[in-house]
Amino acid sequence: MSVSEAMVNGHGICHGGFVFTLADSAFAFACNSHNLNTVASHCSVSFLRPGKLGERLVATAVERWREGRSGITDVTVTNADGETVAEFRGNSRTIRGTLLPEAEAPAGA
Repeated sequence: MSVSEAMVNGHGICHGGFVFTLADSAFAFACNSHNLNTVASHCSVSFLRPGKLGERLVATAVERWREGRSGITDVTVTNADGETVAEFRGNSRTIRGTLLPEAEAPAGA
């Protein structure tokens, strides 16, 4: 995500809501990578340094734990210098359904 003029707050730094949205999106992609409809049940973010105008921020998600219908995923948001801008932790819950149709068994199987 490139921090644009529309994303900075009154302090001239990236509004935390945009950083949160980037991290939350990475969390959603990671949680739903198993093709099971999965939503957030809780999440938190710690802002460690400001994102600056013109910077490119990258979110990297790592699934830490998943069992049954619950999971925990950590997301690190970094700037182009590799400095950590924010740490996000999300708790997920699998709900009914899949994102893509499940493959049907071949005829005669």
